[in-house]
Amino acid sequence: MSGDIFQALCLVILLAFAFEFINGFHDTANAVATSIATGALWPRTAVLLAAAMNFLGALVFTGVARQIAGNLIRPFDAQSGLQMIMAALAAAIVWNLATWLGGLPSSSSHALLGALAGAAYAAAGSGVFDQSGLQSAFLALALSPPLAFLAGFFVMTGFNLLFSRQILSRARSERRFLFLQRISATLQAFSHGSNDAQKTMGVITLALVLAGAQETFHVPLWVKTGSALFLALGTAAGGWRIIRTLAAGITRLAPANGFASDLSASLTILSATILHLPVSTTHVISSAITGVGAGGGRTAVKWDTVGRMLAAWALTLPFCILLGALFYLLIR
Repeated sequence: MSGDIFQALCLVILLAFAFEFINGFHDTANAVATSIATGALWPRTAVLLAAAMNFLGALVFTGVARQIAGNLIRPFDAQSGLQMIMAALAAAIVWNLATWLGGLPSSSSHALLGALAGAAYAAAGSGVFDQSGLQSAFLALALSPPLAFLAGFFVMTGFNLLFSRQILSRARSERRFLFLQRISATLQAFSHGSNDAQKTMGVITLALVLAGAQETFHVPLWVKTGSALFLALGTAAGGWRIIRTLAAGITRLAPANGFASDLSASLTILSATILHLPVSTTHVISSAITGVGAGGGRTAVKWDTVGRMLAAWALTLPFCILLGALFYLLIR
């Protein structure tokens, strides 16, 4: 490995860990917003719990990382490939910081994968893509939010049916749902770590292969540990702007619908992780909250907030594709 390649690889690793730290405080809201809104957990306790479970979830799985490292982009020239990854990480970091400042729960996953696609296209054209891998990744990103919405809607509709038939008493069940939500918030933080951290692991592993530091797409232990650590540190730093949006901006959350949204989202994310599919935890969780709100009636949802989030989601992918290509041209 030449000195230039080694320096470029080191810069990629630093950028990847910086992205993971920002991803942590940008997406903290995913795991803790509902439990804070309902009073199931104190804010500081919720954030520390999310940090610990994000770390644990990031260490357990590697299937999504191998999918991103080996099944999206075919390896090509080392120097151009490392510049491509630098550009993608820089573009995703810029987008995450911009949306965080605006308090918008946009997708770090969309930002990173979109920027990676744009930078790769600028570097080597459309032939660099593994078409089947790219299609399955973007299909998972597209289908997971509506699935989470439906899951949240039907779970909450079922709870309302039980309440209306007096099979469950809202007043008597509130304390039980608070306890259940502590469990579901823990599961949601674990699921968030199990999928989100793997995207950074995959990018670093791809960089190691491009640089010739390793021949296979096996994720080294230090990459897993480093990605998990920086995600946990970012989570512990907190992302209070976005927490406020998810906690109160979409629908009024009580223990029952907080538990319903946490459960629906975490099962959706864990299913994707087991299938080795990258999904946007932000999209999944906010869609589950919206579905739960819709299960309580159309007027229970603050559709203006949902509209702002949809606009941010719609802009993320095309904007980050362009931003990734622009950053590659600047770096080159």
